[in-house]
Amino acid sequence: MTALASFTFVRHVDGLRYHFERDGEHHGRPAYRRTDGYVWCVWSPADGWHCEIADGLVTAHPVNSHADEPEPPATVWRSFKNDRSYLYDLRPLDPEA
Repeated sequence: MTALASFTFVRHVDGLRYHFERDGEHHGRPAYRRTDGYVWCVWSPADGWHCEIADGLVTAHPVNSHADEPEPPATVWRSFKNDRSYLYDLRPLDPEA
């Protein structure tokens, strides 16, 4: 199975989109970097799939998902930073598009 090459997070409240592209590996699984800044979507044994910023602060997790999937699950994710929290859909990008 080929690892997911890229995906988009789409925010529920307003449709804002954040694009991620594969950029190496982290703990033996694909790592993804947001194309407009320093946010990573990675897997770790302690946190499962999550998003984190430069200092390692975890800022998002998938909702209702198994922590041990081979790539980021295409499900609802909840972000949290300071006093804000949003729901996003992770949508794989169609390589044919």
